[in-house]
Amino acid sequence: METLTVWIATGFGLGHLPWAPGTVGSLLGLPLAWWILGRSRQVQLGVSAMLLVIGVPVCHVASAALGGGDVQSIVADEFLAFPVAVLGLAALRRPWAMAGVFVIYRFFDITKPPPINQLESLGGGLGIMLDDTVAALYTWLVLVVCLLLWRRWHARRA
Repeated sequence: METLTVWIATGFGLGHLPWAPGTVGSLLGLPLAWWILGRSRQVQLGVSAMLLVIGVPVCHVASAALGGGDVQSIVADEFLAFPVAVLGLAALRRPWAMAGVFVIYRFFDITKPPPINQLESLGGGLGIMLDDTVAALYTWLVLVVCLLLWRRWHARRA
């Protein structure tokens, strides 16, 4: 069971890549987010919550098996938290928009502005999942503001 958990936590092996494993692993979140955007808001919230809850023990077991801490090869946190960035934002269900979501999410996950940088110190699966979840929430906030500005700009042009 531990081997299966580590395999899932490493993004089915993508986390073992020598270059940008977090970014490559985050790509697995794109189809999850795309699928979620085609569902009702209740389903979006339920599935996202389920992914986050599942991610905590998966990352915890994998971390223990791989030596402890937020091991670079663990990328489940990246792809399981990514759908949170698009919750309720059906306007983003376009390939170019999803590419933008991905870039913003990776920016926050890589730069780790406060409190993201402190959350990793919680340790275990919870700390591993929380920093990426907050990065997804920051992304969501940026996207909401951008969509509001976009709609306001288009309303003035009409």
